[in-house]
Amino acid sequence: MDLVAAAFEKIEKEKEKYKPITVTKLIDLDYYPGNLLAIDTNELDKNQLKSNTEKYLLNLARDNTQLLLNKIWELPAEKQEEAVVVKLPKQNNYVLPREKHIPKPRPLTKWEAFAKEKGLQKKKKVKVTWDDILKKWVPVHGFKKAVSEKDKNWLIEVPQNADPYEDQFEKKATAKKERVAKNEFSRLRNIAASHNIKVPNMGILTSDKLSSTELKTAEGVAKLSTASLGKFQPRLRKEKENVKQKNIPGVQKRKIMVVPAAVEKASNLEILDGILNKKPKLDVDKAVNKQIFVEQQQRAQEKKNEKPKGKGKRKGHAKGGGAGGGAGAKGGGSKGKKSAMIASKIGKVKGKRKHGGSAGGKKVGKRYSGGGKRR
Repeated sequence: MDLVAAAFEKIEKEKEKYKPITVTKLIDLDYYPGNLLAIDTNELDKNQLKSNTEKYLLNLARDNTQLLLNKIWELPAEKQEEAVVVKLPKQNNYVLPREKHIPKPRPLTKWEAFAKEKGLQKKKKVKVTWDDILKKWVPVHGFKKAVSEKDKNWLIEVPQNADPYEDQFEKKATAKKERVAKNEFSRLRNIAASHNIKVPNMGILTSDKLSSTELKTAEGVAKLSTASLGKFQPRLRKEKENVKQKNIPGVQKRKIMVVPAAVEKASNLEILDGILNKKPKLDVDKAVNKQIFVEQQQRAQEKKNEKPKGKGKRKGHAKGGGAGGGAGAKGGGSKGKKSAMIASKIGKVKGKRKHGGSAGGKKVGKRYSGGGKRR
């Protein structure tokens, strides 16, 4: 009897290792064999979940998996290469939730929007057409179309008003290239519109590179974005000092000073007098400098035109000789005296003009010599 009891006890211990395949649930699971999915809607035991979480969840997962496998083995099975295979159903499967949002529909192009507004229907185009000239079927698109066009248009009649020396074949090829470029630009513009990218209607497309003015403005904005408005910001290498930033947001513009009415009136009258007065203004310093420059040019030209002298003692270096003479000449007219004389003469002319006198008489550009004749 002891041996029999021991055998039964051993069998019971072996059975405890393998749990039964039958599981009871208050509410049956929702099965989706096609997805190998089962959803348990029964309430959880909160006491066991708090006291022994891992063991409770492990037993719950084991029971639900056993029920799912039992449901799968109820499906029709077949044997393939020494293995039993179950065919999963393709209907009544669980719709898995999406990870991301549903993609938005592609925005309509200009032509699609126009066709939708006008109710235009897209027709299926034929791939080949019959050509009466070539007497054969010609493809609408492709390289064979281009070959057939060359065979067909081997001779182009020159229009009546066209240039007879203009190449009509080249003109036709250029027009086709322009049409292709226009279509490509329209395609790229539609792509840019779908991505909310602003594209200019005319002119050259914008460049990604910034100009020097834009870079300076960006640098000024970045410097003024600090808490101290760039006061303690270190300067860059080779950066100009005391440069006023223009058109930068946040920079306080210089206020216009309030000018008294009398000062403003006098300034406006002076501007008006300068506009209405047709008499030319005479700049004394400019006139003197110009006269000196002209005299220097004339002296240089005279020296250049003088005949070359032979060897021997130089003549004509007596006292008082030479116009504006050399370094040791007593009678030579100096440059300073000449400038003073010209300035006084210009002052007299200017005084005559102010008092209504004639501006004629001796010219300002008259040459004054301080010595005798040149030799």
